Amino acid sequence: MYRSAGWPCLDVVEIELLAAGLLERLQEDGGHERLRVTDTGIQFLAGAAMANRQSKDAHEGLVDRIAQDMLKEGRLVWTNLSLRAKVTLEDQEDGHWKYCMPDVFSIRNSSVQSYLEPIVHEIKVSRADLLGDLKRPEKRAAYLELGGQCWYVLGRDAKDRPIAQPEEIPAECGVIQWEQDKLEIVRVAPKRQFNHLPFGVWMALAKATPLRHHEAIHPYQSKLVD
Repeated sequence: MYRSAGWPCLDVVEIELLAAGLLERLQEDGGHERLRVTDTGIQFLAGAAMANRQSKDAHEGLVDRIAQDMLKEGRLVWTNLSLRAKVTLEDQEDGHWKYCMPDVFSIRNSSVQSYLEPIVHEIKVSRADLLGDLKRPEKRAAYLELGGQCWYVLGRDAKDRPIAQPEEIPAECGVIQWEQDKLEIVRVAPKRQFNHLPFGVWMALAKATPLRHHEAIHPYQSKLVD
């Protein structure tokens, strides 16, 4: 609405925005009606934009921190890959393909398939986002299919509280929490039997570029760096 000419949509969302005082109706000389974002609406949009920006900065900061730690361990590291895994849930007979985008995916720097030990790190800085993620067992199954280990990295909320407790995370995943400006392992991820990476994963890795040390940290995230 803010970017448009203000023509009404006449839907329920519009009614709710009008009732909340975020939009107002304007009557033109020709009898046409337009909508305009009110000053209250502008303040609401600005607040939402700031909250989204802070959440994104916190998320990207933890992504970079995990990537940095994996690089220090000599691993090959990728972020935001688009990967595909074949998953089969307990209530399904046949598996199906699932696309997923792990925040951090890493493997050991080895030419021996069985030594690669792929690891998936999923970063969460919002409790709502985490709870939504935990309701998607197929996504978690895809991560476990891709990696020998799957970790949830949990940030803190606006009141500096952990967004979740370790027992809220499924037992098949490890838990890392951001506490006092450092990462704390609170539950080790079980190691799954791993033989080889699927061909499709190799193709995705070949098309992407692994991170290098100087690329792992964004300038605005210095507060997350030791």
